[in-house]
Amino acid sequence: MQNLKISLVIPAHNEEKYIGACLESARKNAADFCEIIVINNASTDKTAAVAKNFPGVRVVDEPQKGLTKARQRGLVEAGGDIVAYIDADTKMPEQWINKIKYLFEKDAKTVCVSGPYIYYDMSFLERAFVWAYWLFLARTAYLFTRYMVVGGNFAAKKNALEAAGGFDPNISFYGEDTDIARRLHKIGKVKFRQNLYMYTSARRFRGEGLATAGTHYIINFLSIVFTKKSVTTDYKDIR
Repeated sequence: MQNLKISLVIPAHNEEKYIGACLESARKNAADFCEIIVINNASTDKTAAVAKNFPGVRVVDEPQKGLTKARQRGLVEAGGDIVAYIDADTKMPEQWINKIKYLFEKDAKTVCVSGPYIYYDMSFLERAFVWAYWLFLARTAYLFTRYMVVGGNFAAKKNALEAAGGFDPNISFYGEDTDIARRLHKIGKVKFRQNLYMYTSARRFRGEGLATAGTHYIINFLSIVFTKKSVTTDYKDIR
């Protein structure tokens, strides 16, 4: 594992408000990445300009808007053996990359690792409710399927992602992470660990409502698992 290179990919569409804090946290682990790539996904704001102000960050333009298109462009651009994905509104914990290395080192059959979100701008009670979801409902789902990926908090071997066919451009948003997890599971082990958490914004829950957004995530997870298709094709850009 010490000889494996890790690329960090951050898809970003109109993220000028968040991308700076995201890159600040990522650069604290910069020595562990062979590169940090921001995929500027059809942004019309200053996302690219903000990202270019950070030394060592490579900005790649992807003019076709879409999360899976941005993730796939990151896969193509990445030069590492492992490609780690976070979202532009996340803040990376300092031990995140070390936990990823440990999980890959521990079992050579592991092709992907992921973990839950901690919403840094939720109230204490809201965070407790969401953490209970991760501990009980999400854990049960993972034990049943043996795969689970959170799109803004995972890392996978590049050759496994390529062998799985990459990211499905036909999935607009909901279910895209479960879809890649399902296909990676056919190639090797997909590990979901509670201690591999990532701090992120609760903006989607604020914009859509906790119940509505949560329902969308759950329904599309189940749909991908049982039908291999997502059921929600529309989504809002909440910035």
